[in-house]
Amino acid sequence: MAMPPDSTTLVLAAISAWLLIGALGIAALRKLRFVSRVLFPAGAAVGVGLAVAAFVAIGAPPQVAVLPLGLPDLPFHVRVDALSAYFLVLLGAAGAAISWFSAGYFRSSEGTPPGLICFQYHVFLAAMAFVLIADDAYAFMVAWEAMALASYFLVTTEHRIPEIRRAGFLYLLIAHVGAIAILLCFGVLQGGGGDYTFGAMRAVTLPAAWASVAFFLALFGFGAKAGLLPLHVWLPEAHPAAPSPVSALMSGVMLKTAIYGLLRVAFDLLHLQLWWWGAIALSLGLVTALFGVIFAAAQTDMKRLLAYSSIENIGIIVAGIGLAILYKAYDKPLLAAIALTAVLYHALNHAFFKSLLFLATGSVLHATKERSLGRLGGLIHRMPWVAWLALVGTLAIAGLPPLNGFVSEWLLLQAFLFTPTLPQSFVNMLVSIAAAALVLAAALAAYVMVKFYGVVFLGRPREPSLAYAKDAGKYERAALAALALGCVLLGVFPGVVIGALDPVNLLLVGHSTGEAAGDWLLLAPFGEDRSSYSAVIVLVVIVAVVLVTMQVVHRYYHGRVRHADPWDCGHPLQTPRMQDTAEGFGQPVRQVFEPFFRIERHLPSPFDDKPRYWLKPSDPWWHWIYLPIARAAEFAARFVGLIQQGRISVYLTYSFVTLLALLFFVR
Repeated sequence: MAMPPDSTTLVLAAISAWLLIGALGIAALRKLRFVSRVLFPAGAAVGVGLAVAAFVAIGAPPQVAVLPLGLPDLPFHVRVDALSAYFLVLLGAAGAAISWFSAGYFRSSEGTPPGLICFQYHVFLAAMAFVLIADDAYAFMVAWEAMALASYFLVTTEHRIPEIRRAGFLYLLIAHVGAIAILLCFGVLQGGGGDYTFGAMRAVTLPAAWASVAFFLALFGFGAKAGLLPLHVWLPEAHPAAPSPVSALMSGVMLKTAIYGLLRVAFDLLHLQLWWWGAIALSLGLVTALFGVIFAAAQTDMKRLLAYSSIENIGIIVAGIGLAILYKAYDKPLLAAIALTAVLYHALNHAFFKSLLFLATGSVLHATKERSLGRLGGLIHRMPWVAWLALVGTLAIAGLPPLNGFVSEWLLLQAFLFTPTLPQSFVNMLVSIAAAALVLAAALAAYVMVKFYGVVFLGRPREPSLAYAKDAGKYERAALAALALGCVLLGVFPGVVIGALDPVNLLLVGHSTGEAAGDWLLLAPFGEDRSSYSAVIVLVVIVAVVLVTMQVVHRYYHGRVRHADPWDCGHPLQTPRMQDTAEGFGQPVRQVFEPFFRIERHLPSPFDDKPRYWLKPSDPWWHWIYLPIARAAEFAARFVGLIQQGRISVYLTYSFVTLLALLFFVR
């Protein structure tokens, strides 16, 4: 009897299928209907198959293979273990929904031929999958660079617009800076043995100093891709520039490949974890989370708002990784497993609700041609499908039960609060402050989502053209509904998800959550007497309250209506301009956290015929780091330009001076 194919074979088959779909896109370069109705749905089917195969592989022993690719003495090694399989599930599930949405989203006027978009898109998916199974530094870096290049071309789809070209260049620049740090990290991890396979790196015992160098190179390199401070500046520029499905794929999936890489290095390839690594990662993650959510509150562009929200969520994930490192360093494996479970759970949750929100904004953008919050409003009447499905994502990202965002944030908060006394007082104080910062970030995130949903979908239309907006098509609705259903199921059945994460915990920290996680009905990470949560009970109570309220209203309300003029502040004619604006929603946060912003204001003169007041908050990191570097590079370029005069006499003089210097210094 023939043996069933192993997990590596199935994953490689999915990668090959995505590459084949991309090649067919090149063959059908301008055939929009074929690309959208055949190739993108085929890519979605491959994503579903990958998710199923990877889910089965989570609990299976690691599978390895050596591919006949690469250089003669440096072939590609691949490995599917519990960690890579979990992130492959994330990639396959989110990628399938986004691909199905893309079948109804892309138009022939996107700036790039549809077949070429299809090619770049599926190469992007294949490269991310290969990153997750690469088992040597060479294969990892090849896949990492392919992922960066494919996503760069997707970001610059509308390449005729100068701002989009600049955003793409910034993204590619920071991506390569991070790639250099990752390459140096692998150089340190191989320990001078010359063997760049991950198996050899696991066998190397580095001194604490060199292990620290490798960890912080990984934190820098993967942090550049994930959007950690101060390497976050590409993210709010690239996401608004890219088409919405690409933004969803980058935010929901690509950022998680950086989280995967950091987990792989910190817990798998390094043989030790030091407490101060965790303290630094914890602090950096929480500062990133607070920075992201504060800037999200001040945004007036809906895609830029979601981009800063992604920075906030990545900060929360990295803070959880820092907490897990702390517990692992202090030999508290159960606490490390719970913190790591919260990290992995939130990564999956973020893939679902952030993809849902980015895709919903794409439908709004296509229907209204508007991205500015100040020109939207009242779309729940014109786009009910998008509005109600986006509401699920909004409630999930705001951390409200019984949806998935609440579970992972609640679990991470439990890991912060319900801990025994750690050996160092400084660390105890840090963990307490971090718990407060996490609560603040979660509360501000809910505030930001109220602003996002209220301004876009509620109230009255702020522009007359919004009356012609049309709801999303059937492909887009199906994808949004699938992601919304995922947010509900991941929130209602956390015990199932946490049980599936046990093999990953065993691989990374040597301990599982086991009985501490509870069962499908009750989540109790530290025992029922200390903290517990049941999403099923919460859902039943919410549904019961809604049904009882509807029954009471139906029983006692008899349709009698009395019309009366509302209180109108002395303005008998209400207009859409009298609604709260996006700037008005963000003003309290902007005032409280004004030191975080670099604010430019324009104050009109009392003698202006048409006075206008505007305020523009900008990122201070641009002025502290990036603009000085740009000015220094410009100065160096001008200096080099002075040297290159194009005169033979000047070049001969340079050669003569160089020869004299060599004769003087060489003995």
